[in-house]
Amino acid sequence: MALYVATRKGLFIIDTARWTLARPHFLGDAVSAVLAHDGAIYAALNLGHFGVKLRRSEDRGESWQEIAPPAYPAKPEDSADKTPWKLLQIWTLEAAGDTLWAGTNPGGLFRSSDRGESWSLARGLWDRKERGEWFGGGYDHPGIHSICIHPRERRHISVAISCGGVWQSGDGGESWRLAAKGMHADYFPPERKHDENIQDVHRMVQCPSRPDVLYAQHHNGVFRSADGAATWHELSAIAPSKFGFAVAVHPKDADTAWFVPADKDERRLPLDAKLVVARTRDGGASFEVLRKGLPQEHAYDLVYRHGLAVDETGEPAADVRRALCLGRRQARHCLR
Repeated sequence: MALYVATRKGLFIIDTARWTLARPHFLGDAVSAVLAHDGAIYAALNLGHFGVKLRRSEDRGESWQEIAPPAYPAKPEDSADKTPWKLLQIWTLEAAGDTLWAGTNPGGLFRSSDRGESWSLARGLWDRKERGEWFGGGYDHPGIHSICIHPRERRHISVAISCGGVWQSGDGGESWRLAAKGMHADYFPPERKHDENIQDVHRMVQCPSRPDVLYAQHHNGVFRSADGAATWHELSAIAPSKFGFAVAVHPKDADTAWFVPADKDERRLPLDAKLVVARTRDGGASFEVLRKGLPQEHAYDLVYRHGLAVDETGEPAADVRRALCLGRRQARHCLR
């Protein structure tokens, strides 16, 4: 097994059988997303002035091929859209079967059916009039950071947007509907607090064995859905804080999920400078705080959206790091 860690200083591949680090890839470059799928590794690079690049390796990182990143169409001349129609970042990569999906800033979802050689924009979502109300959270423009693909119905896709709520498609991305009922945005006036289209979801995950169960770490709390995102319910028992960015769900036990609480929201630090993980084993009815092995003083770094990962077994191991991995940027646990 291998752990793929994307950072602002490159991509690092860790052999989890021996916990050894191979040579770094793209050293010094910001790697915004990484995906291992069907014998290949995909790495998205954000090179600032030089733009967004996409690389693919088919020999476990020994060599890399440049492939075309997603590209937005030209903005219509008469458009009043203030969002740039330009790729600013690939925020997440996901795959199902022979289809790759890329969630991007400024809020576009792209699909590839040829292993990343070409991409098409999901116009059914991009052309929704509701997109005009989306706005940036941590970035200047909205972005799609979470893509959940139903394991048995691959045309059923759920995406989470900061800030644009949760959207779902049942036809492979052709048409879309809002799916954030029950979430609340305390940063808006009371009359718009429950508007599904302005919810700031920080991260959303779906249980592979029970795909009707999803968890979301939101700007204003932690939410769970047991009906495929038709409705969401806040988990008020979480401690020590309901604010955070990361969430992971057990692949076989939908009642077990992990979160990384933080100090909301101006400072955005681990609470009391102690890095902890909150775990529920009963679907959010109660939580326990895990501290063992984590820094309990002078911990000022934050675990962001994709920096919490569970391996594909979800089972405890002799070395607990195999089952749960924390990182500031992005961690992916994948079978070789």
